[in-house]
Amino acid sequence: MITSTKNPRVVAAAKLKKRAFRDREARFLVEGAQVTVEAIDAGRVEVLYHTMDEDGRVDPLVDRARESGVRTEAVTQGVVEHLTSTVTPQGLVGVATFMDVPLGELAPDPSLVAVLSSVRDPGNAGTILRSADAAGADAVVFGEESVDVYNPKTVRASAGSLFHVPVVRGVPVPEAVETLRARGMRVLATATDGDLSIYEADLSGPTAVVFGNEAHGLDPEVRALADASIRVPIHGRAESLNLAAAAAVILFEAVRAREAPPDGLREIAGLIGPAGHDVRSPLTALTGFVGTLAKRWESFPDEERREIVEGMALDGQRTSALVRLVVDSVRVLSGVSLAATRDRADVAAAARWLADLFALSDDFPDLLVEGEGHARSDPDRIRSLLFGLVDGAVWWGSEGPISVHVSEDGTTTLVEVTRAGVRLGDGEPGSILESPERGGRVSLYTARLVAERLGGSLEAESDGGIRLRLRLPS
Repeated sequence: MITSTKNPRVVAAAKLKKRAFRDREARFLVEGAQVTVEAIDAGRVEVLYHTMDEDGRVDPLVDRARESGVRTEAVTQGVVEHLTSTVTPQGLVGVATFMDVPLGELAPDPSLVAVLSSVRDPGNAGTILRSADAAGADAVVFGEESVDVYNPKTVRASAGSLFHVPVVRGVPVPEAVETLRARGMRVLATATDGDLSIYEADLSGPTAVVFGNEAHGLDPEVRALADASIRVPIHGRAESLNLAAAAAVILFEAVRAREAPPDGLREIAGLIGPAGHDVRSPLTALTGFVGTLAKRWESFPDEERREIVEGMALDGQRTSALVRLVVDSVRVLSGVSLAATRDRADVAAAARWLADLFALSDDFPDLLVEGEGHARSDPDRIRSLLFGLVDGAVWWGSEGPISVHVSEDGTTTLVEVTRAGVRLGDGEPGSILESPERGGRVSLYTARLVAERLGGSLEAESDGGIRLRLRLPS
């Protein structure tokens, strides 16, 4: 048994707590049962220092190490404490060989890679490595200004994941970005003020996510290298998430984006055909307007030209709103969250915008808007939602103008869209909110999906007319 911390083998092992000696020897220390067993199974442990109890018994892991061909050395508790950086060591310390790989030896077609740029905290770095492993990432790249992956605290925080995921160490981040992009990856930079929410960004394809410094985030030069920047939306009063927590959320959102449920795929397939038909109608009209104006511009009086252009504006906006609804609903059916944002859109203003738009054509009923209210979403999405309701009222109602009433009670904004007369026949009012395969209308079905994903609801009633009730968080 080794009892002295001045034993040459112990002295050599203790030096590995410092990066310069780790780099020179291409070896590092592993501490505790969980990390040590992963290192042994990976074939990386050369020697295992261990304690014994008063009866001379050792941890079963020592026998496992011996069976794997690892040299074992019994030592005192004091020697273990000298080798470790923990307050209460578990009596196991191994010396393992480096296992990082060159950037050029990563898989030629990676799907998900985490890149650490100036991440200095070893606990955060190790936890990100652990999350990347759990998310099935293909690699983790430690930029040259980040903490050493073989820092004892980083190794311990990785909980053994260091031995599961290919790790690239000490490369310039611009070089890593260039290499990963050349392999077909989209590069996304993380920032608290990112351009896109992670629920809006497309994470379904090959993606490299760059994470920045805990205190200062990404350097502007590094952020500029990315194709886009993303953020984790914050809905409570917390200013931000811890870096490791944010990384876990982002990496698992990327996993979820790649795993569309089969039922969702079937719903999407059933939506595309009817949606295409509804989109083609205004597009056909728009194309006709453009062709007519192009051929006969000089022959039309100013008033007729104005009417044609207004019709084009109406059809263009109708198409845009429906496409937005369909795209959002496909994301919902694919499992993507459309979380409410900190922004509070003016719902009544969106309704008035829609009223002005429909007023451009005599083919549509008047929209009468009253009340006020705000909802936690962006204005474009609110406009599309209201378009879905009004389109439903045009289709299922039959008489007179459409009334849009907006009210807010502090937590919820209610939008009631009503029109006299009804074309439901013997059907239940709720059926008009179902998918087109079940007799519903695309605009109302997609509006319901989006409203529910935003934390709200959409209901339909028939009482001598059609009444649609949209509720959204305010």
